Amino acid sequence: MPPEAAAATMPSPAGAPPSPCDVLVIGGGPAGSTAAALLAARGRRVVLLEKDAHPRFHIGESLLPLNLRIFEKLGVAEEVRAIGVHKPGASFISDEHGSKVSFLFINGLNKDYTHSYQVKRADFDALLFRHAAARGAETHENTRVLSVALGGRQGHCITARGADGRTRAWQARFVIDASGRDTVLAQAMGGKQRDPHNNSAAVFGHFHGVAPCEDCPEGNITIHLLDDGWCWMIPLPGGVTSVGVVGTPALFKRRQGSFEQLLMQELDRSPSARARMREAELISPVTTTGNYSYRAKVMQGEGWLMAGDAFAFLDPVFSSGVMLAMASAELGAEAADIWLDDPARAAPLLRAFEGKVRRAIDAMSWLVYRINRPVLRDMFMQPSNRFRMRDGLVSLLAGDVHADTSRQLPVIAFKTTYRILSLLHRMGWHLRDGGLRRMPRGPAPAAAE
Repeated sequence: MPPEAAAATMPSPAGAPPSPCDVLVIGGGPAGSTAAALLAARGRRVVLLEKDAHPRFHIGESLLPLNLRIFEKLGVAEEVRAIGVHKPGASFISDEHGSKVSFLFINGLNKDYTHSYQVKRADFDALLFRHAAARGAETHENTRVLSVALGGRQGHCITARGADGRTRAWQARFVIDASGRDTVLAQAMGGKQRDPHNNSAAVFGHFHGVAPCEDCPEGNITIHLLDDGWCWMIPLPGGVTSVGVVGTPALFKRRQGSFEQLLMQELDRSPSARARMREAELISPVTTTGNYSYRAKVMQGEGWLMAGDAFAFLDPVFSSGVMLAMASAELGAEAADIWLDDPARAAPLLRAFEGKVRRAIDAMSWLVYRINRPVLRDMFMQPSNRFRMRDGLVSLLAGDVHADTSRQLPVIAFKTTYRILSLLHRMGWHLRDGGLRRMPRGPAPAAAE
């Protein structure tokens, strides 16, 4: 049974006839608000449904330079700048290596966008949602989708319950699922798959009084590499720092008390993180989320598509979530706009949309899957710019995942070097102090892919 047929078995509402619209967008986060704003600006009748009310807390506060292009297209660049902390790059800190290294976006291959911002997601998401309404989208908050009955070119019936408890229905020609980790369509189709390469979870909160990273550029996100994962520290407006630990199952199996105790325990295990947290005061609840990485089997079909986290989610070590979400929503909105006029002409565009998004996710996944491996950590902490490898790595960290072939050559060199060093690592050689050093043999590492 094709996924469209599976989703179509969900119930349709009874009672009042559904309200017609061109596009119904599920989810008022960055992906949904981006798609809704772009389509409404093109004169489409768009309905945008958000299950919560803005502003609401959300993680994923560190943006990438390639987000700036989309902000400019939406017309919100100055508004985002006003609520953000200037982010020139990212710094990595390793207690094992006894060093720290900073990657500045200005050194990347793409010189068009050389900085980004750190934002409180509650403010950022609310800004984008209000912008979609200002561009003409019909927006509904505190409105949770109950069912989606896909009907191909005949249209789709979506039912949702509002804050007053009443149920409403819409008949949409096109549906964009931007529901984030709720993955409305993927759950209905039974097509959501955990990523077997990345089984991790996160625990995080907001703090006052976190000490800045010494010798790191002001505004950088800092990543502390831990034994069983990694820690983020993100400077936010108002002297707030977002602090979180992402770890393997081994980390969470050590938990004996509350999640707050687990967070502080893991930060205390890292000398560099512990030093920065001495005067820190927790000012928010500690939140946790598990099964971090997943991907749906399919991304688009007859009159529908998934955007952002509704399709796939990666471990957030490289802050790619918001950029990938908004970029996929931008591409999806363009394909949906053409589909509304000519479904046959849009079919290859939708396939191209899916292929482009998958390639972008795969480009980031290659790094994400290996961040806990010794060889990649060695390369991060001792970056070489031979064949412009460091500059190519910076471009990936900046979110430049749609680069042309000439820009990809440094990335190819980086991956080739990784494979060579992985082979040498299995023979007992480690990258240390800018060269190879013979180290005592330990347990054989997992084979590199």
